[in-house]
Amino acid sequence: MQKIVTNIWYKDNAAEEAVEWYLTLFDDAKVTSTVPYIEDAHGTVGNAMVVNFDLAGQSFTAINGDDSAKHDHAMSLLVNCDSQEEVDRLWDAFLANGGSEIQCGWIADKWGVNWQVWPTGADQYLGGPDKEAAVRAVNAMYAMKKIDLQGIKDAYEGK
Repeated sequence: MQKIVTNIWYKDNAAEEAVEWYLTLFDDAKVTSTVPYIEDAHGTVGNAMVVNFDLAGQSFTAINGDDSAKHDHAMSLLVNCDSQEEVDRLWDAFLANGGSEIQCGWIADKWGVNWQVWPTGADQYLGGPDKEAAVRAVNAMYAMKKIDLQGIKDAYEGK
């Protein structure tokens, strides 16, 4: 069992819907258990109170709650992508399912959960040994919503 598990609160009984959709984004994703509401548990008896699930080897808990909790991008789920194609696929999927772009690789899904969709190759430019080039790369990133690895590379190289 994973010692620390990210717990995500969903309003309007959307936990099951959100989890089912997340499962479509990652190959090795699955629901590991569901805890239904029981009498006197502030929900409809039989509906899911908690959905435990795994995405890419990481355990999460989705809980159905009220609208008292709010998500913002100060806490996000970072997805390290091996290629620009993976960045594009995930970004497009979030947008097509009602998500909203934020900035610098952050995107909120339709439930307000914030994600960072990040090409791991960008780090070599943003933290590269040429400090002036790295500043250009960082400034290019600041101007982006979805991260464009080639754009960051071009800025680093002064193109």
